[in-house]
Amino acid sequence: MPRDEGGRASLHGLAPAQPLWGRPTILIERVGQREVVTAACPVALSLELVPGMAAAHARALVSDLDVQDADPARDAAWLDRLALHAVARWTPIASPSGADGIWLDLTGASHLFGGEKHFCRRVLHFLGKLGFTARIAVAGTPGAAHALARYGGEALSILPPGQEAAALAGLPIAALRLEPSALAAAARFGLERVGDLYPMPRGPLAKRLGLASVNRLDQALGRAAEPIVPVVPFEAPSVTRRLLEPITTPESIAKVIADLVDDLVRVLQERGLGVRTARIIAERVDGADQHLGIGASRATRDPGHLVRMFGLRIDRLEPGLGIEAMHLVVPHSEPLGARLAGALIPDGNAPPDLAPAIDQLAGRAGEDAVFRMGLEPSDVPERAVRRLAPLVDPIGWPAWKRPVRILSRPEILTHVVALLPDHPPRRFTWRGRVYPVVAGDGPERIHGEWWRTDRELWAVRDYFRVEVEGGQRFWLFRRGDGVVPETGDLSWHMHGFFG
Repeated sequence: MPRDEGGRASLHGLAPAQPLWGRPTILIERVGQREVVTAACPVALSLELVPGMAAAHARALVSDLDVQDADPARDAAWLDRLALHAVARWTPIASPSGADGIWLDLTGASHLFGGEKHFCRRVLHFLGKLGFTARIAVAGTPGAAHALARYGGEALSILPPGQEAAALAGLPIAALRLEPSALAAAARFGLERVGDLYPMPRGPLAKRLGLASVNRLDQALGRAAEPIVPVVPFEAPSVTRRLLEPITTPESIAKVIADLVDDLVRVLQERGLGVRTARIIAERVDGADQHLGIGASRATRDPGHLVRMFGLRIDRLEPGLGIEAMHLVVPHSEPLGARLAGALIPDGNAPPDLAPAIDQLAGRAGEDAVFRMGLEPSDVPERAVRRLAPLVDPIGWPAWKRPVRILSRPEILTHVVALLPDHPPRRFTWRGRVYPVVAGDGPERIHGEWWRTDRELWAVRDYFRVEVEGGQRFWLFRRGDGVVPETGDLSWHMHGFFG
């Protein structure tokens, strides 16, 4: 799917974070007349006991091996529980993918958690608390995310837009989820990597590996659609409209969405709920369903607001030959009581509700465009701030003055004239321009975080607030205290701007 519609995340490799037993452990399952290894703990993997190996061979290689029976039904139940949790807490579209992973569609959801990277780290932290390890990959197509999560080798992979072909080229062909017969045929023809399939004509490729293999390649590269069939909690509010004739125009689609929203609001009022995430499922004549998701920063059942949010994304629905039915589902809802009569009367002292404006800005400008700044527990200024969700109230701001803008990387100053050790500069050159200083204040001493790296063990920064001719005010610092050489090289740097 196009990247501007959001990323597909594949969560793979759920396994206990710590060995549950003190010796090498494998899980086995009977396949025909043989017992086959289906999973192995890290200790067993280090002894070259891998899934697919005969259990008798594994027992012969390791004498003190702990052998347990696999339980696919319980594994599947765990994946279903995780997918249902994801639908309720993270994203409106989630579904188990295979025997050891789940799909997460981040469309319209990741910005509520501070962006894709922060969202993925939050998921990894959550799984760690449950005792699982995992690998996460985010890409523009489900196939690419699935392949990178299982064969990319990184705990967290976020693929830039349009890079699916380059990222998959070096992976083994098994990353495309081909049938065993197709993998055997690929081995006979000497095809080992996904990139080996790119230059091959499609006709011979389909004849050798099967049409399903070509379809898997197209899905991974974004040439063919691969809709994710999400899990839906049985209590999720939903409404449906089936159409007498297929529709294709934006106006008719918008009218059906408005009717669906009106139907949904009545259901939500009866159940005392508000929408946090909602999803339109459009059934096309050709069977290729289209999905359109939105997320609200605060629970709402305002029909006008919901219709406007869907309207901002309606151009992402591809009707094809026509849409014959549309469903509106609310995977994530929250309790929302009736509005008080007094709330209908404008109150000049009450703060405005920013949630509708934030939702529309995020719909227009993108998921990562609207955020607030919060604090990280760090003394180093460039590490001390992070992005927060737009409606989160940041707390704990320091009492000392900080500039309104801080450079992500301090820039070095040249031709600095200053008295050591505690005086602000009298003149400096920055970006080729000379700045005479008319007033200064400081220093504010900040020590390095010695627990991060050895370089910061003795590091010191002395910060000064200075005003130059023309009225500009800057935030500068000098590396070192001007007395002990180990604290810094006495170089000066620009770090921020006041006003």
